[in-house]
Amino acid sequence: MAVMTETQDSVDHHVARWAAFWKDEPAYAPEVEGALVRMSYILREARRADSAAFAESKDFTLEDYKTLHVLMIQPCPIEATPAQLAEAANVTRAAMTSRIDRLVAAELVTRQIDETDRRRVLIRPTAAGRAAWNRYIFEGMARDQHLLRALSPDELVQLNGLLRKVLLALEQ
Repeated sequence: MAVMTETQDSVDHHVARWAAFWKDEPAYAPEVEGALVRMSYILREARRADSAAFAESKDFTLEDYKTLHVLMIQPCPIEATPAQLAEAANVTRAAMTSRIDRLVAAELVTRQIDETDRRRVLIRPTAAGRAAWNRYIFEGMARDQHLLRALSPDELVQLNGLLRKVLLALEQ
């Protein structure tokens, strides 16, 4: 394993290896490679921290939290159909049904027929569901802030500006 200096990280070594391999290839862009691999590593660490936070609990899983999260961020009043939740959570409808079943059994959400359209089912958080979400959302915020602790507030603003610029270009 290569020794890292204060100004180099593991991605610098990855990029250097690829740069040596692609030294005659003008299509290889080391700064693009470095940026994307670093973003990937940061997201991987965020996912690991989230998974670790829920690893010990059998009663409330990361999937339970993610389901409550997409429910809680719906427009007021806080309710959604299972299909809306599945789309927002980027899971299949069958997977969402299993998640909702767990949350209903734990009394963290209710499943009710829509009074205005009896063909629709509405999922709503209970007081216990809101409390669980509140507890874990702030713990997650603390983990995220810890992850980016190396950056000053001004650097975070700058990073957000640069990432926004990239995302706006992708969204066009």
